[in-house]
Amino acid sequence: MPKQGDSATLDQTNRTNTPPMIRAATAADASALCAIYNHYVKTSTITFEDVPVCSDEMARRIVDVVGHLPWLVFEQDGQILGYAYATKWRARAAYRHTVESSVYVSHRHGRAGIGSGLYGALFPLLRERGVHTVIAGIALPNEASIAIHEQCGFRKIAHFSEVGRKFDQWIDVGNWQLML
Repeated sequence: MPKQGDSATLDQTNRTNTPPMIRAATAADASALCAIYNHYVKTSTITFEDVPVCSDEMARRIVDVVGHLPWLVFEQDGQILGYAYATKWRARAAYRHTVESSVYVSHRHGRAGIGSGLYGALFPLLRERGVHTVIAGIALPNEASIAIHEQCGFRKIAHFSEVGRKFDQWIDVGNWQLML
């Protein structure tokens, strides 16, 4: 049992225990999103970026996306624990009903339903905008990402061998597709 003053006690007493909420991202969220994303940039191959993203760059990305498509954050007790968004899949006009989705969850809060909750909120917003197909590119191996995408109804449609290189290793990428 924690003693008075232990961090466990402080965590419990300082929490407001507000219910989680999913809301639209804003440029003001950039620092929190960088904290989530840059962990993966620095420690994994799930993103092909190899230099951490600064808050100004993340804010620019958010602004660019939210002008056309949704970018959502999962927030609990004033902390952003994950985010999901969609971007154009390809530039040509015939692809205008297809998007690429991304979801990132704090490495401290994986497998807590945050990613699937974000996708559950994102997909209806995409349908409202006339999106027909969602593509997810997954660097392989990545069992956690495969699991969330397949749980949300995606199915694997392609596998590209050795298309990325990070940390001195070749990385495969799989594409998963969801028809809305």
